[in-house]
Amino acid sequence: MVAGVEQPMRVLVTGANGKLGRAVVRDLVAHGYEVRGADRDVPARDDWPKGARYVQTDLLDVGQVAYPMQGCEAVIHLGAIPAPYGLPDEVLFRNNTGATFATLQAASLLGVKRAAIASSGSAYGMAWAPQPLFPQYAPIDEAHPMMNHDVYGVGKEVDERVTEMFCRRDGMSITALRFHWIATPEEQRHAAAGMEQHPEQGANGLWGYVDLRDAARACRLAIEAAPFGFAPLNIVAADTLTAQPTEEAIRQHSPDTELRQPLPGHTGGFAIDRAKAVIGWAPEHSWRDTE
Repeated sequence: MVAGVEQPMRVLVTGANGKLGRAVVRDLVAHGYEVRGADRDVPARDDWPKGARYVQTDLLDVGQVAYPMQGCEAVIHLGAIPAPYGLPDEVLFRNNTGATFATLQAASLLGVKRAAIASSGSAYGMAWAPQPLFPQYAPIDEAHPMMNHDVYGVGKEVDERVTEMFCRRDGMSITALRFHWIATPEEQRHAAAGMEQHPEQGANGLWGYVDLRDAARACRLAIEAAPFGFAPLNIVAADTLTAQPTEEAIRQHSPDTELRQPLPGHTGGFAIDRAKAVIGWAPEHSWRDTE
């Protein structure tokens, strides 16, 4: 290190070869970070940002995770099976909760104090419920009960409890980013077109989503913010994917959901003010911007 010259912050991104992982690596590199990526799958060379290092890693193995984490000042943990399709419940639960524990245990052993983990709006329980399940109230804030009837959602709930333990035990500062459906602009437009025909399809999640670029930025801001201990945060767009006004849509398609404050126009059904207060994040993109 040259006197008077700061070295770039070194960050480990797990699940770096996933949809969000690749976007986070690109965002960090663009903002001057030294990035190490870890995943079980090797990325294609033309899809891996120049200057970022990659280490093939079994994220269930504490030692393997610790290897690329050496010398890092923060970790962004995104490594997980992203949806409960085609796998036995025990495989899904063991993989997702095990990877979170192994990553944070490695951070604990190496003295890494800053982290962000990919939690999910699925932790509230509505997304993958075997029978239709709707929010108790809107806007959904971080205190909304977790009502899981599925293994994916309860796995995210367990991840958050494990994360909170590491914060208490080791004085770590970790954000649990409760992402809604993470989508590209093209995916958002396609979903919005479908919901225009069948708005009831998105009612259990209040027609929410978050732009991939906004999700990636939230990960970076989470490790840049001043220490805060443990903080679960909703990371959701400021609007909905339905053409119906939000309050009208809720009354029609989720009538048992209590409206606790006005949601004018197409205002999103999730409270996102805490993310602004804790890490300085607010969504910058909407599918309506590209109409």
